[in-house]
Amino acid sequence: MTTRTVLVINSGSSSIKYQLVDPDSGVSLASGLVERIGEPEGAIKHKHGEDVTELIGPVADHGAGLTEVLRLFDEKGPTLAEANIVAVGHRVVQGGKHFSGPALIDDEVVATIERLVPLGPLHNPAHLKGIEVGRELLSEVPHVAVFDTAFFQDLPEEAARYALNREVADAYEIRRYGAHGTSHQYVSGVVADMLGRDDLKQVVLHLGNGASASAVVAGHAKDTSMGLTPLEGLVMGGRTGDIDPAAVFHLARVAGKSVDEIDHLFNRESGMKGLVGDNDMRAVRARINAGEPQAREAMDIYLHRLVKYVGAYTAVMGGLEALTFTAGIGENDANLRAELCERLAHMGIKIDGEANALRSDEARIISTPESTVTVLVVPTNEELAIARQAMTLVQG
Repeated sequence: MTTRTVLVINSGSSSIKYQLVDPDSGVSLASGLVERIGEPEGAIKHKHGEDVTELIGPVADHGAGLTEVLRLFDEKGPTLAEANIVAVGHRVVQGGKHFSGPALIDDEVVATIERLVPLGPLHNPAHLKGIEVGRELLSEVPHVAVFDTAFFQDLPEEAARYALNREVADAYEIRRYGAHGTSHQYVSGVVADMLGRDDLKQVVLHLGNGASASAVVAGHAKDTSMGLTPLEGLVMGGRTGDIDPAAVFHLARVAGKSVDEIDHLFNRESGMKGLVGDNDMRAVRARINAGEPQAREAMDIYLHRLVKYVGAYTAVMGGLEALTFTAGIGENDANLRAELCERLAHMGIKIDGEANALRSDEARIISTPESTVTVLVVPTNEELAIARQAMTLVQG
């Protein structure tokens, strides 16, 4: 069978992350990253097999960055013509209530994503840049938007609706949309396949610089920690997570801060960075090991929030059968996994220390046979999930 590939693009405000994926086999043929777009010194890394090409120099804008990426595909391989690219899949964080699955990108879809910028101000503008440049440079293939919010479109109304005045909430589309949905859907599906059950009650913890939890029953999301925007929920690298909304009023009235200043404070200067000055959990762990009380306190706050969500979602689902760690911190921080599971031991959770300490790129079970809950580590693969959704839509 002829190989068919999808070029997956994740466009950030000053970066472009990309991967060429064979959705049928799950193999990544090439990948790369364009960083520091618009700064005096940018960087591009392109990987194809064992060959790694790195370029340092100014990258004026997203158009210049993606143009250079396409040149690297031609020079370093694989050429997109040889790879038989059939679609370009774009990650889009905020799809609001408008998209319950992938969407073939046309001018109307672009306009809708643009209208949703107020709900995804940190992400949607960057995605729009990637879509605009991608459609211009790769106009001969269909482009597909895959939304982080799509998996949570069918949340029960009791979980999705805030207790806000109904008319105001509906007029301004204020509800729980969630985020990281592509990851939660992919990971919970892998867990169901591994355990051979499609009726599982699961909690998935996507723990990276951005972090979210989901409650998934029989493959459907029942709740998720991120809300109207990705600010709500768990403690994150630079975001507060859950906080009394009255803190906004207080900072405006007493500290004289503007809405934009508070937005920046809550989204960029809080979380672990605000608590201890570091949003890299490896640095925080090193400071804990060096005996810093503030670092230990920050980690305890992080863990406390996780315990609350696991406990709450267990109650919402009426039980818990699988607890899964994924994303950068979830997949790599064995100490954090051990500490959280120790705090959940009263639920009958027991992990195998040796299995937990093992570093691996493979999905694996880290709980003991006696554990009442199966605990797993499953590497997320949002690029593969996006490629498969894009391929399915294009084929359909």
